[in-house]
Amino acid sequence: MFIDTHAHLYYPNFNGEIEQVIERANMAGVKYILTPGTDLVTSKKAIDLAEKFEGVYAAVGVHPHDTTEWKNSDLDILKDFAKNPKVVAIGEIGLDYYYDFSPKEIQLTAFKAQIELALKLDLPIIVHNRESNDDIMNIIRSFKKTKLRAQFHCFAGSKEDAKELISMGHYISFTGNITFKKADNLREVLQSVNLDKVLLETDSPFMTPVPYRGKRNEPSNIPLIAESISEIKTVSMDDLARNTNYNAFKLFGIGEKPEVSFTYKIGNSLYINVTNRCNADCVFCDRKGEAVLEGYNLKMEKSQEPEAEVYIKQIGDPKKYKEIVFCGYGEPTIRWDVVKEIAKYVKDNGGMTRINTDGHGNFINKKDITPELAGLIDVVSISLNSTDPNQYAELMKVKPEMHEEMLDFARKAKEFAKVVLSIVDIAEVDKQKAKDLVKEIGVDFRERAYF
Repeated sequence: MFIDTHAHLYYPNFNGEIEQVIERANMAGVKYILTPGTDLVTSKKAIDLAEKFEGVYAAVGVHPHDTTEWKNSDLDILKDFAKNPKVVAIGEIGLDYYYDFSPKEIQLTAFKAQIELALKLDLPIIVHNRESNDDIMNIIRSFKKTKLRAQFHCFAGSKEDAKELISMGHYISFTGNITFKKADNLREVLQSVNLDKVLLETDSPFMTPVPYRGKRNEPSNIPLIAESISEIKTVSMDDLARNTNYNAFKLFGIGEKPEVSFTYKIGNSLYINVTNRCNADCVFCDRKGEAVLEGYNLKMEKSQEPEAEVYIKQIGDPKKYKEIVFCGYGEPTIRWDVVKEIAKYVKDNGGMTRINTDGHGNFINKKDITPELAGLIDVVSISLNSTDPNQYAELMKVKPEMHEEMLDFARKAKEFAKVVLSIVDIAEVDKQKAKDLVKEIGVDFRERAYF
């Protein structure tokens, strides 16, 4: 299932055919479509379509091309439009210096005013940017300390712009232009960002993807755009759909939050969502937040934690996977007996195992569990995080003495399994000291990306 986050279904070349267009979209797996207005008239048309078709949602706003007659009273009309429950954003708004349809000063006034309206209404914005990148970036930076959320549709900036926008919590999307031969710069941008901030869109009836360039674009072409993006990101179509669908849900509230995943596949490995419980509270962990990873919902209450049989059934033949990884948004050794039971099944059936842990398993279980790793766990990946006990305590929200507890676990565990000590790539952590400490202990070192 896909979501088209940008399709102007009210355009005249859809007249008389809108039912068929939506039906073709549904048949292509596009369940939801977001239709942004470009002025007051088309914003109302977008709402009418959203009210008529269950899977259609609307955004309301004044496009930079249409700001020539901008009046502050337009905000009152947009505010009234936004009362409709199917209006999920303010847009399409922004700046366009390519065409001389509206003076820059008026564009800037309308853009900023509509951003302020979106903040008051707690709605995201959909941003148009053409030949106006510097002003767009400066304006968005000026709202950095607010709760502004934005989709930068038909992304037109640089890799650096994309990373900066994403660091501020915004989203980017690509149209059919990502399939064009002369789109190397867009592909480079896409390669440089993570899928957790990418959305799918057609920009129908414009930006038709290959091989239908020159024809009217429509939401049923989303799979063509998705296929191109999946190839660039080297992920499956299912992985891309799961990620982008959840992104649309987070930003616009379209669709549904996925059900809790007890197991989840990333690459060729299968991960076991053991628990959300943890004795630490790391500053870089989303355990208490959404707890969603690559579109998988890992948020699980203690009462939802399954027994080993549930995981084993979902694993099936463990040889299908590179490894079975005990992970999630919690500390797996809290359920050590369950981990051992699953690991025994995996090893008995020819699979490989890894556990991602904070290294506090002995403290948690009030005994030395490292001998029990033998024959069950092939790799133990431990979060070193810092060589300084006080910094470690600050990052993980534990007592400083837990640093030595973790190191002691690593020293003992290496007698029974391969051990990897890892740090998160943040500027505050001294990487060289971490490498030196890991070498001294005699285990492997890994640096994890910080998202």
